[in-house]
Amino acid sequence: MTTQPETVRRAYFRGMRAAVPFIVILVPFALLFGVVATEAGLSIAQVMGFAVLVIAGASQFTAVQLLNENAPAVLVLLASLAVNLRMAMYSAALTPEVGAAPLRIRALMAYVMVDQVYVMAQNEYDARPKAPVPNKVAFYLGSASLVIVPWYVFTWVGAVSGQQIPPEFALDFALPIVFIAMIAPALRTRAHIAAAGTSVVFSLLFAGLPSGLGLLLAGILAMHVGARLEARQKPKP
Repeated sequence: MTTQPETVRRAYFRGMRAAVPFIVILVPFALLFGVVATEAGLSIAQVMGFAVLVIAGASQFTAVQLLNENAPAVLVLLASLAVNLRMAMYSAALTPEVGAAPLRIRALMAYVMVDQVYVMAQNEYDARPKAPVPNKVAFYLGSASLVIVPWYVFTWVGAVSGQQIPPEFALDFALPIVFIAMIAPALRTRAHIAAAGTSVVFSLLFAGLPSGLGLLLAGILAMHVGARLEARQKPKP
């Protein structure tokens, strides 16, 4: 009995199902950004423009914080770009899997790329390396649709009703939980664990550096440690 190949439609909806657990965390995260951005003096239209055009929570929070401190526009842009440099690494990692997709599709995938979508896609491609490129793209876009739409909606809710959300709700708990939920399942090898540990140690050591520079340096060092350890563990030909 032969198994029917998965259709593009099924791959898309499977991607949506994979993203369901992240909604629980994304909702308070988006609400928090809406609240913080309006408290920093942005209008609702500016908040939504920010959310729709950037779609990068960490860099959005960085930019809003610097704007609130009256930092120069150049510094705001450079800091936001530094925080988002990880997206370039994500893109490079996914290129072997979906690089054959049409340019317009890859542009759409780049627009909706966020940490959660990347992690789900990478796990999917590791589990189904021989899946056709259209199915890989469909899974990616399916998971993205269930992440991006709530981000838009609840950012707006936070911007409109932020003052009515009690401080006791502590919405800022969402950010660390998001990254714990993404990273913990991926710590499968010594190289992964070493990279994670390195990033934690050096993030703390570099915590005094300005504008997220410490996190950037810690991330570079962590990638170097993980790559070196993984290279040592591979059997020599």
